[in-house]
Amino acid sequence: MESFQEFLQTWPAARRADGAAEATPQSVLSVLDKEILQPEDFLTLLSPAAAPYLENMARRAHELTLRYFGRAVQLFSPLYISDICTNQCRYCGFNARNKQPRRHLTVHEAEAEAGVIADMGMQHILLLTGDARKVSSPEYIADVVRRIKPRFASIGIEVYAMTEEEYALMSAAGVDCMTMFQETYTPGLYDWLHPAGPKRDYAFRLAAPERAARAGMYSLGIGALLGLENFEQDAFAVGLHAWWLQRRFPGVEVGVSVPRICPHEGEFATRHIVDDRHFVQYVVATRCFLPRVGITCSTRENAFMRDHLVPLGVTRVSAGVSTAVGGRATKDSRNPGQFEIADHRGVKEMTTALAGIGYQTVLKDWEDSTADMTS
Repeated sequence: MESFQEFLQTWPAARRADGAAEATPQSVLSVLDKEILQPEDFLTLLSPAAAPYLENMARRAHELTLRYFGRAVQLFSPLYISDICTNQCRYCGFNARNKQPRRHLTVHEAEAEAGVIADMGMQHILLLTGDARKVSSPEYIADVVRRIKPRFASIGIEVYAMTEEEYALMSAAGVDCMTMFQETYTPGLYDWLHPAGPKRDYAFRLAAPERAARAGMYSLGIGALLGLENFEQDAFAVGLHAWWLQRRFPGVEVGVSVPRICPHEGEFATRHIVDDRHFVQYVVATRCFLPRVGITCSTRENAFMRDHLVPLGVTRVSAGVSTAVGGRATKDSRNPGQFEIADHRGVKEMTTALAGIGYQTVLKDWEDSTADMTS
């Protein structure tokens, strides 16, 4: 069966660029009148021709979000359990060549950190590591998951790309969600951005969500790091990937994250700055194209931006965030974290802010069907 990489090749960069350039005001308005959009329609909504119709797109996105998600926003918190990494990603604070102090939590320390998050009332947690299999092995991650599982309704992972067998190990341990950022979908640029380390394997990373779905993951999250590539190129590729995954794995929940590059340890010159207007265009175009997909906006964005994106399509936000390893129960002031966060609100502040605009925060929205219902 055709892989996503094979399908993506039917949408080469030139086709995407031409499609965006050829869009007209009439074609934008025509797309907004459609009930079901196709990939070429999504490209039209990402095009320069769509910019004057951002308000129209926003109204449509708001209507679709209310229809499929109501006024509920899921909260989650990330937990960084290791920042030891063997990759040299040019844009990342965990780059192996950066000389900041590194830290790796023991299973006991990770449990203590997770306990602080659970005590906030949070029921959705996301575990993150650097890419260093000899330190943060799949078995280590599974051990952490098994230790903290009793305190959470849902555990996700955002780690290095794994084999199908390793994702099956994660699923058996209690992981139900995985997030895999391709960073950029342009192979040549991807190679330049990843000069050394296991992450250099573009194809293996691109197919990771497919392997996770086959291994039994309940939910898949994907995204590109906005600012690495031309806006229309990667924005379109992310939506196309989500669209393809929804059709290839209809029983799996598919989500999209919308991170923009932000300051971090080390130096990297952003080549394609995505301004606020393009960022909003990306969110509302994604919602119009994929009405049922969850959209996550992280603390890379400030409070004003995140609060205003919720009515336009964002359905999942983080709170009480630290991008440093530990940072809660086992603080280490020397650890700078993966990147600088822009929204420092905790769970109560986030809940109050969202309530102020008419939205309810959801800390727990589903149960593990394998849980013991007699306890």
